[in-house]
Amino acid sequence: MKNLNIKFSSATVAIVLDGNFAAIEKTIGKANAIYITDEKVYALHQKKFKGKQTIVIPSGEEHKQQATVDFIIEALLNFGADRHSILVGVGGGVVTDMVGYVGGVYMRGIAVGFVPTTILAMVDASIGGKNGIDVGLYKNMVGLIKQPIFLFYDFTFLNTLPNHQWENGFAEIIKHAAIKDAKLMAELNANNLAYYQKNTKALKTLIEKNVQIKVKVVQKDEFEKGDRKLLNFGHTLGHAIENQHALLHGHAISIGMVYAAKISQVLNGFTGTGLLVDTLKKYGLPTAMHFDIDAAMEIMQKDKKKATAGMQYVLLNKIGKAVYETIPMKSLQKLIKLYS
Repeated sequence: MKNLNIKFSSATVAIVLDGNFAAIEKTIGKANAIYITDEKVYALHQKKFKGKQTIVIPSGEEHKQQATVDFIIEALLNFGADRHSILVGVGGGVVTDMVGYVGGVYMRGIAVGFVPTTILAMVDASIGGKNGIDVGLYKNMVGLIKQPIFLFYDFTFLNTLPNHQWENGFAEIIKHAAIKDAKLMAELNANNLAYYQKNTKALKTLIEKNVQIKVKVVQKDEFEKGDRKLLNFGHTLGHAIENQHALLHGHAISIGMVYAAKISQVLNGFTGTGLLVDTLKKYGLPTAMHFDIDAAMEIMQKDKKKATAGMQYVLLNKIGKAVYETIPMKSLQKLIKLYS
């Protein structure tokens, strides 16, 4: 695996694709580094943080709120963090989202780097500079785009990753295949979760491939004016049911992708729903659930992707070819009800 230096409009991000956590301070210096992780990661990998300035926050999406941000900022003040400090977010998407956000607002902006410890964070959440917090049930309603100075991948963190978090991350991998890479979808469908859990070389290659997919999308459209919107495939409905039903992000997105595929059948003549559903099932992901459609629609009314004419929704023309279209809210509600 090769290291990458990725240029975005506002920054260059160094991506170390197969590193050793202990080597980070050789690059950024021990004095400047302040590590932020959650209780679960800290409990499992406490030795890795020995001798390091570390802030430990509660685990879980329900804590991705302003109160946790305030806790982090108070801890930074107690550490004497200044504009030369570098925040190192070590964890899954909740940690990287919040650390990136804090880095963007603390003292009007200080450097951040991420050590993603989950599949989801490695292939999606840590890449691209989107950071933020939830407001009640409304996902990522407050945030900013700020690129980290580095992404550092240490695959030993995956040794303690529970199975449901593997499933969680593979939802985003399957999403990338659905919107950008039909060949990757065929590969995923030919294998299963156990294959990648046992085959480290194949897993690392898969992670790198997905990093490249997301990086290329973000480089073309860092501020989500066009193609980056395609990364929201499955997320519009997925976000609306995720917090409402306390689902893992990937599980909610999996359900959202299935609905989006079925809507694509009606509106775009998409014929790949069976392949998508079959692939999701091979990775232990849910493809259907009962939920309150009216409540979901109410949450979607406040989604960032809502436009005056309706909801900007990502659909598939075929596997590997996604488009975004504006669907009137009443029409969208009828289509969701059609498949519920």
